[in-house]
Amino acid sequence: MSERIAKFMARSGVCSRREAEEMIKQKRVTVNGEVVETPAFNVEGNEKILLDGEKLPQKELTRLWLYHKPCGLVTTHKDEKNRPTVFDNLPAGMPRVISVGRLDLNSEGLLLLTNNGELSRKLEMPNNGWLRRYKVRVHGVVDAKKLAKLKNGIVVDGVEYTSIKAEIESTQGANSWLAVTLSEGKNREIRKVMKAIGLDVARLIRLSYGPFQLGSLRKGEVKEVPAKVLKEQLGAKFEL
Repeated sequence: MSERIAKFMARSGVCSRREAEEMIKQKRVTVNGEVVETPAFNVEGNEKILLDGEKLPQKELTRLWLYHKPCGLVTTHKDEKNRPTVFDNLPAGMPRVISVGRLDLNSEGLLLLTNNGELSRKLEMPNNGWLRRYKVRVHGVVDAKKLAKLKNGIVVDGVEYTSIKAEIESTQGANSWLAVTLSEGKNREIRKVMKAIGLDVARLIRLSYGPFQLGSLRKGEVKEVPAKVLKEQLGAKFEL
């Protein structure tokens, strides 16, 4: 059965599908000696497929890890500002992995990592219905009515954010802890939305992503999800 070459590359674990499409545009990919001109090119998998003249890794069984990202690391394989990255600070022995979405430099908590770029793409999509839960410390006067209205969505600087559930957990002086749940997770979504209602985010911790929980995982620690659990949690719609 044939499939798009970008998808095939992502399934090999060498990159995400988005990265594969960019590599193809840069004419870095060949199939049986011919440069691939478009990500729409289909392959069976038995062709001689090279990236920068090198064979793609053998496709491995799909694996998923839970990682407790600390503050101060960027979620990228190569940072243009030479800041420390998540992938430079993973424990020894980890294979090449791709993150499911991102947590920004100053955010912490649960980050999912996988060796399958196609799985990463699927788990990032909001239409899978997976919720992401956060514990957020904000500075400022919290208006409970404004928080409640976030469930109807909000537009900030022309960007539309879908329903966000935000509730006050505790307040001490000008600082409050909020429980925030969302399903989309656009770039710096929580920080931008909170700023729009007069609150500054001082700390942001992701507690869960879909069925996967941060739990007692220590900062910098990685834990692989057992294959049986992975199959149970992903279900047929995520079968790869």
